[in-house]
Amino acid sequence: VHLVESGGGLVQPGGSLRLSCAASGFTFSSAAMSWYHQAPGKERELVATISSAGGSTNYADSMKGRFTISRDNTKNTVYLQMNSLKPEDTAVYYCNVRWRYINYWGQGTQVTVSS
Repeated sequence: VHLVESGGGLVQPGGSLRLSCAASGFTFSSAAMSWYHQAPGKERELVATISSAGGSTNYADSMKGRFTISRDNTKNTVYLQMNSLKPEDTAVYYCNVRWRYINYWGQGTQVTVSS
């Protein structure tokens, strides 16, 4: 299983970013996918989850209405559209899949929200 995140960077408060996670090594269309983030000195937290077919999504309360998780099963890719970004969204963002009872993580992509 291999997960590769991209799309992070520096953005001003109120700005937007779109993260991507390219997946391989498992049956992508059969797996729910998630995004987590980890701020300095804090534990890794769930941001959003999307079902295998994309019909169901869940978000952390602080992200509802600002972030949108989506997927393209033809491209084996999951996305996280982040709007109205706040300084407290600054963190490393990780793609996650639980496949055959094992959690897999990407290397992470840094998102920094600062003026």
